[in-house]
Order: sequence, then C-alpha cells, then structure tokens
Amino acid sequence: MRLDTAAHTSVRHPLPHLGHQQHDNFECPYDTAAAQINWARDELLLACALVVENGWRELGPADERVQHLSKLLRRLPLHDGAAEDPRFRSPGSVSFKTGNIVTARAGYHGGTMKGGQLTREVVADFTERTAEMLAAARALRAGLASAEIVRIPAQDGETDSAREGQLLRRWALYRERNKPLRDRKIQAALEEGARLRCEVCSFDFAAAYGDLGDGYIEVHHRLPLHISGVTETQIADLALLCANCHRMCHKSYRGESWRTPDALRTQIQKSA
Repeated sequence: MRLDTAAHTSVRHPLPHLGHQQHDNFECPYDTAAAQINWARDELLLACALVVENGWRELGPADERVQHLSKLLRRLPLHDGAAEDPRFRSPGSVSFKTGNIVTARAGYHGGTMKGGQLTREVVADFTERTAEMLAAARALRAGLASAEIVRIPAQDGETDSAREGQLLRRWALYRERNKPLRDRKIQAALEEGARLRCEVCSFDFAAAYGDLGDGYIEVHHRLPLHISGVTETQIADLALLCANCHRMCHKSYRGESWRTPDALRTQIQKSA
C-alpha cells in the first residue's frame, strides 16, 4: 500500500463550516496509516460524483450520503486489509476529500487544498465529461450493490489509468470473456450464413489459417460498461473482431480504455 505523502503538507482546510478541524501541518485531520493510503481513481470517481450531484459543494461527515459512501469505499477490493482499521475512509475522511474535490475545480476562488494530481485529473474529467463520468459512477455503484464487482478476480489487461477506473474495466473484461456468451454470438452469426470476419478490418481466420482458424473469432462489447450501463448483454451488443483489432479497441491511450469498432475503423482510415 502506498502512503499519501500529500497528507503531510502545510494546508489549512478552506471550508471549516462543516466542522473539520484546522491543522497547520496536515492536509487531512484523520491522520492514521490507513487514512493516508492514496485514493484510487475508482474511489475518486464515486466521491466526485457525489460532489457533482450536490452542486459542486462539499458534504459534511454527518451527511447520510457521505456515510453511505464511506461504507461503499470500505467494500472496494482495492486496498487489501485497510478496512480492518475503522478509520479507513471514515465519514470524516470522505467529507474531507469532498473538500479537496471542490477546491480542485477550475475557477474555484476560495482557499485551495493539495488533494493530489489524481484528484485534479478526475475533477477535470467530471468538468469536461460530466454525463459520461456520472454514468460510470452509476455503473460502479450498481456493480457494488450486486456485489458482482467484489467477486471478480483481477483480469489480464485491466488498468488503473482508465477514466472509468480499474474496477469497471475489470468487470467489462470479465463479462467479455464469458465463453457461453461468445459461443452464442458466433453461433448466431453462422446461423445467419455470415463468415466469421473481423468487423473492423475483415480479417478471416479460416481464410488465413485453414482448418486451424475455422470457427475462431473474438468478441467485443460495442459499448463499454460505463457508457451502456449495467444491462443484460444481448447478441446485438457484441462485435466480432480479430485479435489485433480487439487489442486496439482495449488499448489504454490518453485516458481512453475502450473504443467502438466504428471508432477503430475510422482510426485505421485516418492512418492509411
């Protein structure tokens, strides 16, 4: 676990009206080893969504929404063992983070807090892509409500640099690797008399590899989970892709961790 070195900067809380203590030597008054663990993007996603839904205003520790978020954050499978400390992501520390978020917004004219670079990045994402980021927060809440996200093992290819966070990325990859779902998509295409070609570049495994490649193709959700929301996947929601195009659709680049087949096709045309 990494400790948040920003917790030891000389910053006073700029929003004392919510009952936070004033400290000359600490960013956060909840100064314990657990409280100093860096906030992950997923946690900031949920906290920033709460601030946005509250009109870009800080929330106090007694607020029921803060207390609910505190419980939610303690359930995230991100910081092994941290939740054993009752002070980890306590309502007070969550409330304090909402203050970080408020002051990190461009155009804020009050006193500022050193909430960290990642906090500023997530705040910028919410400022520039409000609807998309709120949808991602709703999807993450839904996954936690069903406990599905908590049960999913780490997936090859997941990243903590995606705008929607590590856990939604993990969930999306896990759903996409559902073999029965993949098999149904392939069977539906074959029943329609279609060849199993990549929908982006038209690569045909059977044509390239003969019997070895016959019946093989990869499957990709046309829309990412944080855009489509948590819904039961339909066959039409899936695209057939070759391995190369599938990798490019998932490649993390400039904060984007997902591309639609249409977007990737456009990218190929631009590069030709």
